[in-house]
Amino acid sequence: MEPGGLEWLLVPMQQLVSWGAAGAMVFGGVVPYIPQYRDIRRTQNAEGFSTYVCLVLLVANILRILFWFGRRFESPLLWQSIIMIITMLLMLKLCTEVRVSNELNVKRRSFAAADSKDEEIKAPPKRSYLDFDLNYFWHWSKFTDYVQCILTFTGVTGYITYLWLDSSLFVETLGFLAVFTEAMLGIPQLYRNYQNRSTEGMSIKMVLMWSSGDTFKTVYFILNQAPFQFSICGLLQVFVDIAILLQVYLYSHYPQKPVSHTAHPASTKAL
Repeated sequence: MEPGGLEWLLVPMQQLVSWGAAGAMVFGGVVPYIPQYRDIRRTQNAEGFSTYVCLVLLVANILRILFWFGRRFESPLLWQSIIMIITMLLMLKLCTEVRVSNELNVKRRSFAAADSKDEEIKAPPKRSYLDFDLNYFWHWSKFTDYVQCILTFTGVTGYITYLWLDSSLFVETLGFLAVFTEAMLGIPQLYRNYQNRSTEGMSIKMVLMWSSGDTFKTVYFILNQAPFQFSICGLLQVFVDIAILLQVYLYSHYPQKPVSHTAHPASTKAL
């Protein structure tokens, strides 16, 4: 058989593999959150999930979309960001509803100023428009407050990007910030494990899913010659995942002095 005889089969196969890889990039990042979402919905308990996961990924993917306007990278990476933003908003909505329904006699906190008729909030006059109290940042009582915060961030960063879009230094820095923010997602988990000298309460299955996903994503970046920021920060994510898995091994085989755990995990990957 001539070498070109199988070309009719190889070309469609290569195209199919390419489509499969692109589909995995677009939707693979949200897969770990599907069982988490279903579990929270079933148990009506969101204590095991830190909404700071949503904050980090929303910021990272908004910046990545803005980076696309300055440097047009592959479409699957753009769609990945859009799908991730939608997923994080859905997670935020569910977690907020569950948390508020489980709280009793707790003052309502909001991003925007509350109605003066609301007896539950007696905000000082100097905070008449926005509540930027860091003690309550990202711990608001309504999903709409999170949406307002994200829209404000998007508007400000979008306007700055529009003004500096012609600056290659700004665009490259924006791209680095986008992927570096996402790469730092596992650092709080790493630090929390170190503080507690334990990985108790952390989903090992979730970390394994993150590790496999980050590895695939990094290989995809390298093979498809994505902007260098993506490859560097992808490698950083893989190293952080490996470090967390090493902690699992270390603390399970060499138990450390137990430390009391707080009700709200500080981790962003403690899913």
